[in-house]
Amino acid sequence: MTVARNPVIRGFAPDPSLIRVGEWYYVATSSFEWFPTIPLHRSRDLAHWEYAGHVRGAAPGGSLRGVPDSAGIWAPSLSWDGERFWVVYTIVRSVGTRYFDLDTYVSTATAVDGEWTAPRRVVSHGFDPALFHHEGRLWLLNMQSDHRPGGRRFAGIVLTELDRSTLRPLGDTHLLLQHDRLIEGPKLLIRDGWYYLILAEGGTGVEHGVRVARSRTLTGPYELDELPLLTTRDDPKVPLQKAGHAELVRTPSGEWFLSHLTARPLHTAHGIRCTLGRETAVQAVTWDSEGWPRLRQGGWHPAVEVEVPAAGAPTSGVPDGAGPPATPETVRASSEGLPTWPWSSPRAAPDASWVDTTTRPGWIRLRGRQGPESLWDQSVLAQRITEHRAEVEVTVEARPRTFGEAAGLTLRYNTASYLSLDLTWAEPEGEPQRGQQWRGEGRTVLSLLERDGDGARQVAVVEVEPGQPITLGASIDGEEARFWYLHDGLRTPVGPPLDFTHLSDDYGPRLRFTGTLAGIHAQDLVAAEFTADFSGFRLVCGAE
Repeated sequence: MTVARNPVIRGFAPDPSLIRVGEWYYVATSSFEWFPTIPLHRSRDLAHWEYAGHVRGAAPGGSLRGVPDSAGIWAPSLSWDGERFWVVYTIVRSVGTRYFDLDTYVSTATAVDGEWTAPRRVVSHGFDPALFHHEGRLWLLNMQSDHRPGGRRFAGIVLTELDRSTLRPLGDTHLLLQHDRLIEGPKLLIRDGWYYLILAEGGTGVEHGVRVARSRTLTGPYELDELPLLTTRDDPKVPLQKAGHAELVRTPSGEWFLSHLTARPLHTAHGIRCTLGRETAVQAVTWDSEGWPRLRQGGWHPAVEVEVPAAGAPTSGVPDGAGPPATPETVRASSEGLPTWPWSSPRAAPDASWVDTTTRPGWIRLRGRQGPESLWDQSVLAQRITEHRAEVEVTVEARPRTFGEAAGLTLRYNTASYLSLDLTWAEPEGEPQRGQQWRGEGRTVLSLLERDGDGARQVAVVEVEPGQPITLGASIDGEEARFWYLHDGLRTPVGPPLDFTHLSDDYGPRLRFTGTLAGIHAQDLVAAEFTADFSGFRLVCGAE
């Protein structure tokens, strides 16, 4: 046996959809407003996972420009029909309103790291869809939302048959289940003549959980299990919190395992703060004498360590072209020379109009565009932070001439929560901010900015020599982030320690759904011509 240590995919990897094809397990996770869209990972033992590509083209037109923070691509569901991989997912364009303004799409591929078909829109009752392949027929599961005043935003689970060729609905939509507690994220499986609905229950925060219902017929009625399959809502001391949004998979030897999202919180004076976002975990499952799934360790709390089957040799059940890809350490640029995984960018993939890796080999050149609070065209490349202790550094070379030009190192949750240490321009010391940069006077400075729910603040300003490469860094230790730069070979602090927990799912008036990333960025708010060169980016996340 092998021991899997949860989370098995760490740092901003929520809503896992788990399937098995031959000896390989595949997981798709939500990407929200970030590219690459719908990251895919694979494993042969459920414990050790590697990046396997992403669903290219999942955002029609290649853009999510303008979508709010934590909107975009929600809860993709992966499936395999014996010949092709299928993925169904929803693009949500409104958050915090009665209307989700969403569209649900389906795409297919013969290999997860191959070409995915152009997304086709299907009936869009709500988010968290799933496909159920059964006896040659195709069914779409979804939650439905009632936007009307007095209506329930989570108004039950519905099922619609789709034509396999046209993806148009066939016949009526069936209401499978309604429940007093919020339910979403439906998945279907068949076992011993029962149809089982695996449901996310209670929302995606600390009340999250997994509930199961079953029926002898596909279209119901469905009976709810009296007990949850998985939750931590009853014990805030369980190390893996927010456990929910699950899917069951069977191993080649007949054992059952559950994928689910979870979070590792920091316990602060203000409550829990999940700076790493929601992550992917696995649990072992057995079936009780009445035919209900139960966690192998008993109860409903997730285990940190889980015994899983050791990997076997690949079999002919593995689809052509689905062998192991390059590891994340070597997947740095696409064939076009553009940064790819583990790099991510908000609302659009990197393109040659603002990213250049060829002019200066070994460096990434960014052309500055809009500011860090834009929902449209930011020049940002970032990587997921996966542990509560981390260090990041990068060398930047740039010649900012105005206060609208800046480039540097950013720790970023979203447009309303970020920390950044930027090389930029400032007025001569002692001169007030009057926007007179065109006079040709001023200083090259490092500016430390903090943005949270109270707005943006300039925490510190340090004058530096213009036109020279400078190494910037940040050290993260639980609740604190400390910024620094190299001066005469020594780390020189910039400003005081900052509250890193503002960059978390739980900061602010409502839940947020992504995670914190560390990266590089550039902006030019006037001419959009300023460029900055970066080299030696290094993100090290320490084991806990």
